[in-house]
Amino acid sequence: MKKRHIYLDYAATCPVDPRVVKAMQPYFFAKAGNNMSLHSDGQRANEAIEEARRKILKAIGGKNGKLVFTGSATESNNLAIFGLAFANKEKKQIIVSAIEHDCVLNSAKSLEKAGYKLDFLEVDKKGRVKLDQLAKMIGKETLMVSVMQANNEMGTIQDISKIGEICKKAGVYFHSDAAQSFGREPIDVEKMGVDLLTLSSHKIYGPKGVAGLWMRQGVEVEPIIYGGGQEGGLRSGTMNTAAIVGWGAATEIAIKEMKRENKRLLRLREKLITGILKNISGTELNGDRNKRLANNVNISFRGIEGESLLLELDDYGVMVSTGSACSSASLAPSHVLMAMGAGEERAHGSIRFSLGRWTKSEEIDYLLKILPKAVARLRRVSVL
Repeated sequence: MKKRHIYLDYAATCPVDPRVVKAMQPYFFAKAGNNMSLHSDGQRANEAIEEARRKILKAIGGKNGKLVFTGSATESNNLAIFGLAFANKEKKQIIVSAIEHDCVLNSAKSLEKAGYKLDFLEVDKKGRVKLDQLAKMIGKETLMVSVMQANNEMGTIQDISKIGEICKKAGVYFHSDAAQSFGREPIDVEKMGVDLLTLSSHKIYGPKGVAGLWMRQGVEVEPIIYGGGQEGGLRSGTMNTAAIVGWGAATEIAIKEMKRENKRLLRLREKLITGILKNISGTELNGDRNKRLANNVNISFRGIEGESLLLELDDYGVMVSTGSACSSASLAPSHVLMAMGAGEERAHGSIRFSLGRWTKSEEIDYLLKILPKAVARLRRVSVL
């Protein structure tokens, strides 16, 4: 009997949409010029890059700023934090939420070692940042605030516009990591009041190896990569034309299909949440039930280790995650759940199911059928 293969780890990465692959193909051979070259092949590549840039800027309402292409959301977040700090050395306080991605947390911690004051913005039990605390934290020395639009583990969506208002009133820069939310939630940088926004391709069915940092007009950052001066000197290195074109195509598709796709995913998400909580005892939903990404389900299973359940489900052909894909090899409890006050046992027993473009209702049915068996077996043998 052929083993099933059900992919429920779209928050870690998405398969590339065939329509995106089709858009990319010419730039691997027939249109493979370097965009910095003066000949016609180079200029065609450059125009393709600029067309993709226009598509992405349109998707976020970003005409009053510039989009710098990078190699990953991690690089974009590093550029936002280090680049802003290096260009604005007169202020030495940085505020980040306690549930940011590791690339934001570790970048900020690195600056702390260099003499910056680092403050962590707390979250409530549903993963929502405490806005009253933010207003009190900001002072004359505050350089920037960094809060992600939607959490990669919990899927909880923040009120970015209110955070933007607080930052604007205080005259501090506001950076938001939108790697998980771009293409899934509406983004308007003007309404949100962000100064820097991190975006990613592979979370919306585009290729890996390309991402971006949007910066409002007038925001100054120092580069963290030096070389031939590509991207206005802010990100040197030969441009990945095929990947950038693919990201542009993926963006168009995601924005066009967002409303319809979110309705479909929301039905599947609620079916999965309800089925687990109703049929498996000792389970808890992590994060806000309503203010969360349509494709995110994060559940803690009492009495078992998340890693054990992940491997058990893998034997059934179901691919899931225990948290952030970038740190899933770590045995440390999720810093996101710990910040929410969940405790180590609940944090260690969490599983993230993330749905996507090719998730079918019958796949959720199959998961709900085998999941109680997997949990029951592991509880029988668990030392917890």
